[in-house]
This record gives sequence, C-alpha cells and structure tokens, in this order.
Amino acid sequence: MKGRVIGLVMTIVFATCATASVSRAAGVVKDRAQDSAKGSVRNAVDAVIEPLMRQDGIHGMAVGIIDAGKPYVFNYGVASTETAQPVSDRTLFELGSVSKTLTATLVSYADTSGDLSLSDPASKYLPALRGTKFGSIELVNLGTHTPGGVPLQVPDSIKSEADLIAYLKAWKPAYAPGTYRTYSNLGIGVLGLIAAKSMGGDFTSLMQQRLFPGLGMKSTYIDVPEARMADYAQGYTKPGAPIRMAPGMLSAQAYGVKTTAADVLRFIEANMNPATLDDKWQRAVTKTHTGYFRTGAMTQDLIWEQYAYPVTLDALLQGNSAAVILNPTPVSGVTPAQAPSEDVWIDKTGSTNGFGAYIAFIPRRQLGIVLLANKNFPIDERVQAAYRILSALASARR
Repeated sequence: MKGRVIGLVMTIVFATCATASVSRAAGVVKDRAQDSAKGSVRNAVDAVIEPLMRQDGIHGMAVGIIDAGKPYVFNYGVASTETAQPVSDRTLFELGSVSKTLTATLVSYADTSGDLSLSDPASKYLPALRGTKFGSIELVNLGTHTPGGVPLQVPDSIKSEADLIAYLKAWKPAYAPGTYRTYSNLGIGVLGLIAAKSMGGDFTSLMQQRLFPGLGMKSTYIDVPEARMADYAQGYTKPGAPIRMAPGMLSAQAYGVKTTAADVLRFIEANMNPATLDDKWQRAVTKTHTGYFRTGAMTQDLIWEQYAYPVTLDALLQGNSAAVILNPTPVSGVTPAQAPSEDVWIDKTGSTNGFGAYIAFIPRRQLGIVLLANKNFPIDERVQAAYRILSALASARR
C-alpha cells in the first residue's frame, strides 16, 4: 500500500513538472513571437521616422502603432535640447487640432445622453443669439466646418465669452450653411462651449474628469498638473526657438490637449473597437464616424475626416492640403448621413507653433498610427510617413 502511494505521488510530481515545462516552453515561444512582431513593426517605423527627423530637424518624436490590434510605442530623440531628457512613454506632447476629435467625442456623448441634439440651433444653448444668423445654425454644421464661413482663428479682439457673444451677434454668413467647408477653430470652439453648457459643467472639467477617464486616457490633460510638468516636452518653432502654446479664448476646445502616444493609442483603439468602453461612451465614439458632407474623396464626419479604404496617397494629401484647410471648399451633403463603416481610413492632423501631430486608423485592418513631434513639421510629410508605415505593415500581413 505504501509503495502504491509513493508511486502515485511521484507520478503527480512528474506530471506537474512536465506541465510546467510545457507552459514555460510555450511562454518562451510566445515571448519570442511577440519580440519578433515588435521588431518587425519597429523596423518599419525606423525606416521612415529616422530620416524624417534628420530631414526636418525634429528633436523628439513618439510614434504609436496598432498592428493586428496590438499596441506599440517607439520613442525617438529628446523632449528638450536644454535638458537632453529623452522622449519616453511619459512624455506629453501638444495635440493641436487633434484635440478637436476629443471635443467632438464630448459633443457626441452629450447627444447620446440627450443633453443636446446635433439638429438643435446654437441659440437653444446661447439664448443671447436668438434672432441672429449664427443663432440659427445647427450644431452639426459647427462640428463639420459648414456653418457658412466662420474664421479659422478666433479674432484677437475676443478675450471673454461676452466678447464672443458680441462677435457672433454681428456675424454674417458668406455662404448658406452646409454648402461650403471652412475649417475653423472658432466653430468647434463654440460647439465645445455649447456641449459643456448642455451638460451643466465647465468644459475643461468635463474633459479631464469625465471624458478622458471614460476613454481610459490616464495621462491626458488640458491643464497639465504640476506633478507632470517635468514630462511636458519642449516645443520648437520651425526656425528652432523654444515655444509652448499659450491659452486663449476657445483654445481648450480647439487645440488645447496634451497627452502621450500611449494614451492616443487608447483613443484610437476605442475608435476601432468601441466595445471596450461602456455603452454610452461606445455609442458616442461610434457616432463621431457618421459622414455628413463630402468634398472630393474625403467625407467629413463630426470633426474626423474619412476616406473609403483602400485609399491612395494622393487622395490623402489632397484632403489634408493647405488648399482644403485654408480655403472655402464646396461640399455636398450626404443624405441620409453615412453610417459608420469599418472599410475606411479615418484621420486628423494637428499643429501648434511648436508641435505637430497626425493620427490615422483603418478599423477593418486593425491598423492605426499616431505621430507626435515637438516641432511643427509639414503636414504632407506626416501623411506620407503614416501612409508608408501603415502600407508596409499591411503588406507584411499578406
């Protein structure tokens, strides 16, 4: 009897050891496969980013990639030439107008929650504008740059909300709403202001206390806290002078977000796989991909811009060109509005005086990219770099 018990114990021990050995071996194989995948992605990114940084004199960049649904972050150069602090996973970059996509998500959340409707006129939330041309504009036009011709920048004379209301009371449209796209910080800024009013809160507080946490973005700010200032990259002008953005009227809504590459990847992941969020955030994120207007190959969503995939580089360069950004561009309405699709390339550029950003993702392919640089380098070079990298990754899967 004793011998049988000892034999049974030894059998269990040997089986356990064998199972552990198999598990360790499987873990090693998995780790090697992951290292190999990361190495392949890194090679594709290095081949484009390293010469780009040399060419444009960019001191520091963070590049985020989602490939086959897996996130990677690669850091290059320094966050500051004065301190020689290298770019790291904690480095905060200014997003510039990529911030508008987050503002649009808050607006969509307010819409989903019933606090506002995109078909409402602006005067419903800004009653001082009742009976004015601006007051009759529907919110969807503010979120698609089609209200009838508002300026790109908020006029320097506007220092307060009272100044803004006075300006909007006197505003006269150059075009009928929904006929021309005029890219504007002022338009999305007013829409962000309206969304906050509809939710009964302050815009910056709603973003930092509700939206960023709701999207899992734990290192994203409008007002960078003192404890994170050491991680805030120094920006550089095109001639190379140090600079960071100065806050101004509607800057928080239009271009005020600072964040890490990893957090932007979480945002991209939420846009490609919104089921990772709770129900309200899921619906809000998805609705921002609804297409309302079209110009050329580009469809204007709620701030996001999308193209049927596959898309040519020429189409992306045209849609992101200075001609389209800076000039009034005729658009045609999409009726009914185009439902969100996975077979699209969705993107957005962003710039401040000292930073340049670009994000793009292809939901069907589970591919995404974020480029963050502490220099405002040419937009066409950002688009070309992203296109080359994502095309290389897509080809590697075939």
